[in-house]
Amino acid sequence: MYVRKNLRWEVVWQLTRRSLLVFLIYNTLICLLYGPLNVHVLDIPWQPVALLGTAVAFYIGFKSNGSYDRFWEGRQLWGSIVNTSRVWAIRSFDFVQMPADAASLGPVELAETHRRLLYRQVAWCNALRLHLRRQTAELWDAEVAPFLPADEAGTAKLLSNPPTHLLRRQSVELRELEQRGLLTEFRQVAMMQTIQDLLNAQGGCERIKNTPFPRQFAYFSFVFVWVFAAILPLGLVEEFDSRAALGQYHVWLMVPFSVLVSWVFNVIEVVGHTSENPFENDIYDVPMTSICRSIEIDIRELLQETELPPKLEAVHDVLY
Repeated sequence: MYVRKNLRWEVVWQLTRRSLLVFLIYNTLICLLYGPLNVHVLDIPWQPVALLGTAVAFYIGFKSNGSYDRFWEGRQLWGSIVNTSRVWAIRSFDFVQMPADAASLGPVELAETHRRLLYRQVAWCNALRLHLRRQTAELWDAEVAPFLPADEAGTAKLLSNPPTHLLRRQSVELRELEQRGLLTEFRQVAMMQTIQDLLNAQGGCERIKNTPFPRQFAYFSFVFVWVFAAILPLGLVEEFDSRAALGQYHVWLMVPFSVLVSWVFNVIEVVGHTSENPFENDIYDVPMTSICRSIEIDIRELLQETELPPKLEAVHDVLY
């Protein structure tokens, strides 16, 4: 996620340099044909061009709103994951307790149980992030396995949906804790509700990831912008040429104005395109890595650990 208040010009240039160059060459060619070469058959009335521009503006505005909704929903889902992870940690501490008649269960074993439940939650957050970004194979051992028992980490890595398997393991352990008397039935139900909330958030993220933005909207938005950019100079060139009082070279002012209008329409279309898929590890996506690190720090602080990883900072104004 880009976090700087204003976009750097190099970022803007990287996004739009090719289209800007095409617009500049094309508009210069039209002006050259109309002016020095006197090919006036190119000019068309301005009114239909303006009407088309209005229609295209509405269409790409609709696409941009739809794309932003996908990004914002993804960010809301990860916000709910942060809160639900905290709820899971607090309930693990307060609900999983030694029964009065369990003299054989020491505080060390209880603390290890809390640690295992909370570490598995951290592993689930990282596993979900890697699952959404399709990075499980290359990053699992470094970012998920350290929070799990070795056998559990090896088994989950080979599955098609590791996050679901980890939540299943949480459910199995809750049942075992209830059978051992460390968790009452009522408290088990409450913790299972927390697992359900996590599954709902995971399902929402997978829905966004696996359902691409409707290609008919995305494709025709691109087509309409470029059609408008193609006919825009044909409608403007005669308008600028008719201002004879400003001199014979005034027609060349059509080039910068036409390029500017085309660039603005193209930027709106590009902005919508970059927001379509918020889980691609791009500079405009949901910063899942940073969110997972924040969850890890919160949970390990609750475990009273002192050797904590640092909070992730933006790299070149981008928070991943």
